[in-house]
Amino acid sequence: MAKQLNLLSTGQVITTALHTEMQRSYLEYAMSVIVGRALPDVRDGLKPVHRRILYAMHELGLTPDRPYRKCARVVGDVLGKYHPHGDQSVYDALVRLVQDFSCRYPLLAGHGNFGSVDNDPPAAMRYTETRLASIGQDGMLTEIGEETVDFIGNFDNSQQEPTVLPAQLPFLILNGCTGIAVGMATNIPPHNLNEIVDGLIALSDNPELTDEKLFELIPGPDFPTGGEIVGISGIREAYTTGKGSIVLRGIASIEEVAGSRGKNKRTAIIITELPYQVNKAGWIEKVAELVNQGRLNGISDIRDESDRDGMRVVIELKRDTNHQEVLANLYHQTALQSNFGAIVLAIVDGQPRQLSLRSLLQEFLDFREQTLNRRYSYELGKAENRAHLVEGLLKALANLDEVITILRQAPDGSTAKETLINRLELASVQADAILSMPLRRLTGLEQQNLQQEFNELSEQITGLRRLLSDRKELLKSLKKDLRSLKRKFGDERRTKIIAAEEARFLRGRGSKGEISDDDDEKVKQNLKLDIPSEDVILELTHRGYVRRNQPNGKKSKVDNNTSENDFTLLTTPTDTHKELLIITTGAKVYPITVGDIPPSTGRNARGTPLITLLSNTAQGATEGILTRFMQPENPEGEMILLTKQGRIKRLPLSEFTNLTRRGITIAKLKDDDELLQTQFTKAGEQLILASSGGRLLRFAIEEQQLPIMGRTAMGVQGMRLRINEAIAGCVTFKTADKILLVTQQGYAKQLPVSNIRLANRGDIGIQVCKFTSKADALAGITRFNPESEVALITNQQRVVRLALNTVTTSGRDSMGESVVQLNRDEKIISVVEIP
Repeated sequence: MAKQLNLLSTGQVITTALHTEMQRSYLEYAMSVIVGRALPDVRDGLKPVHRRILYAMHELGLTPDRPYRKCARVVGDVLGKYHPHGDQSVYDALVRLVQDFSCRYPLLAGHGNFGSVDNDPPAAMRYTETRLASIGQDGMLTEIGEETVDFIGNFDNSQQEPTVLPAQLPFLILNGCTGIAVGMATNIPPHNLNEIVDGLIALSDNPELTDEKLFELIPGPDFPTGGEIVGISGIREAYTTGKGSIVLRGIASIEEVAGSRGKNKRTAIIITELPYQVNKAGWIEKVAELVNQGRLNGISDIRDESDRDGMRVVIELKRDTNHQEVLANLYHQTALQSNFGAIVLAIVDGQPRQLSLRSLLQEFLDFREQTLNRRYSYELGKAENRAHLVEGLLKALANLDEVITILRQAPDGSTAKETLINRLELASVQADAILSMPLRRLTGLEQQNLQQEFNELSEQITGLRRLLSDRKELLKSLKKDLRSLKRKFGDERRTKIIAAEEARFLRGRGSKGEISDDDDEKVKQNLKLDIPSEDVILELTHRGYVRRNQPNGKKSKVDNNTSENDFTLLTTPTDTHKELLIITTGAKVYPITVGDIPPSTGRNARGTPLITLLSNTAQGATEGILTRFMQPENPEGEMILLTKQGRIKRLPLSEFTNLTRRGITIAKLKDDDELLQTQFTKAGEQLILASSGGRLLRFAIEEQQLPIMGRTAMGVQGMRLRINEAIAGCVTFKTADKILLVTQQGYAKQLPVSNIRLANRGDIGIQVCKFTSKADALAGITRFNPESEVALITNQQRVVRLALNTVTTSGRDSMGESVVQLNRDEKIISVVEIP
């Protein structure tokens, strides 16, 4: 038998609760990720991997005036010396520093394929070459050897690496940064160098500079891919709080181009710039997909004519198409208009902090002032040491004969050194310099050069001492360096900023470009008026299709425009600025602007599937569409929500206002529950709940029986259910009404409401149906109107129309009469009223 190891006898065992140890260990891991990997330093704007790449290239001597070197060599040095992680992660970080469409001012220059705005991958590191860009060398690394920053040991203490690079520009805000840490993230937009330098200089001159003055100098981000920023409220919020949503938009123009299939001229929308980080190829594919789905009308062709001179995407329009409306739909439904969620989060003094624009610039100025102090202190010490040596050499030359005599008479170097120190009152280092001085320094020209060098060193020392003792002089030097870099690397702004009132064709709200400009509330209230309102007729079908027709055109016929198993549920006049609300079985409500619904034509007379008009979030869900209705103009009414498990709630219609495309949740559901039915209700009405066992429960819709609840409420239990029994439906009614009951095996009857006694919510109800078969059950319940029809939906997706004037009145003990012939294994699963 193997000998058991005694691992606990050599040390002390400390008992620790598991949750305490897990909490401590996870916090240590989280802080390691936050500080050492995912978030940039506010001083140089770099994450550790980027800093190590730049420093490794500096050590390799890959300056802008040197030849390119293979990226594989750089990655190998970074991995072996400073960054023991995956080679692909290091190469990906290096590639981003080269890409001019990712960085506003790339810190590295590349030779080879480093990817494209079409999301093409870069070539392998063995094929690409790189070196430092001029701005990376001059703005980051020129002062690295002047003791401006601290160095620490690398992962195995075999090398020294800087804790931060002596950046002369705030690259954190110039190039921006994106990073996801543990429990926090950063997303900083890039900016224009000229504007940032002007802001730094102004803030240095006047630390009490008002935000308005600072925002005039730095009006907003400047993205490398250009585009437009719509509105300034998001920028102001991000600049003042460190977090805000900035609406970006591509640059589009209208041109007459030769048609793709002939010589006739066609109107086309030309896209020359896309919002930051939008994949051009993916965007074109998305537009084509929307056109094929019928969600984007009026487009006949789309092609990419981009070349080395720039981007050019041509969207050819059909004849008589309103290009403004097509452009509005492109903004609304695609990434041609998107939101940049700015989160200015960076490491400050070893801790993550969310920064405003002012605090970010001030942190950089403080760091720059500190590095200049360290640099000038280093230069002062170096100049003083050199001046001390030159002073000794000049003293030796002034007493040259005596020096020569000492050297001749001295038996060895040590004696000569001691004699020089005593006779000429020299320091030890000065005596060493004299002893190592070559004979050519004895010439008259060399003596003159030494005197000139001493005078220059004296002036330099005086200047450096003045800089270190006078903060105003130090700030002058700081501003001089900034202006020099501005002249060398500054360029024109690429991203245009337009006010909200100039933002034409904007449609929709929420994640696709909501503008909430505090300076122009009228624009915010009338965004949809960018395109004139148009009166239309909407038709909604049972299968989830929607048709948009002109009010003066021919009304769609049910038999012509719907399939055999589909029918029109709702026909309503409206206009293109109104909203259609969709309720799903998952208790979510999504709005659809009527103007976004494609007009019905001969090719799509059946209509457009509603699901394709919803947001991407809704389309990706597994929920089905339960109810569709126009947004009520009078939000004073109420809605009854009924779930399959029998929970019921009363919701005010005021909850359906100010919706976004992301939708809202109107009821909290259990995991295995879903919405079954919705009903509008008015004051003084009553409600009947029906179970599959043929029982009905009638009670008043009032605060005591069914109180009004908010969107987050789960609701209350409507009626007691027996084993193997389910909810069949509900109906609101007035006292004199009749109701229709239909069973799964095709029996139906009309029943006066007066035959059902008034009870309380939560009771078991009364039996009103007697089934001829144990396999039969109540399928549905609806209001009885002898002049209308209902649709009986079967489990084989067959629709059977039933005229209600053919259904007779029966008592509570009757099973009703057979109204439909069903196929084998076919049964009715729902009853829908046809208006």
